[in-house]
Amino acid sequence: MLDIGFLELMLIGIVALLVLGPERLPKAARTAGLWIGKIKRTVSGMQREISAQLEAEELRQKLNEQQKKLDDSLKKAKQDVESIAESPSPSSNATANQQATEQRVASASARLDDALQTVREDTPAPTDKADHQKDSNHQ
Repeated sequence: MLDIGFLELMLIGIVALLVLGPERLPKAARTAGLWIGKIKRTVSGMQREISAQLEAEELRQKLNEQQKKLDDSLKKAKQDVESIAESPSPSSNATANQQATEQRVASASARLDDALQTVREDTPAPTDKADHQKDSNHQ
């Protein structure tokens, strides 16, 4: 903020003493201190609100990314299941088709499991930061 040294403060104090006089100087100093305190509290509150908004936006972006990944994985799994359901099964190659179908089902299941695991790994663990902020606000 302001870079005011000791000499500058002493000069301001002497000028204030000469202008206001010894009777009004303590009251003026007290009033100026109250104003400075209010300004500092206001700025601090604004900084907290801005950081909270930035954090909320970051969490929204992460949530959207995770949702897109999950949607893509589910879409691929749905396509795999639909391709399995649509595949013809002539009776002459029934065992071969059954084995191929089972392999495709296993592959689709493995892809779905991998996608869900990826989403779980990328999801941040919940923290008690919000609880801590609530507690500090009540003190």
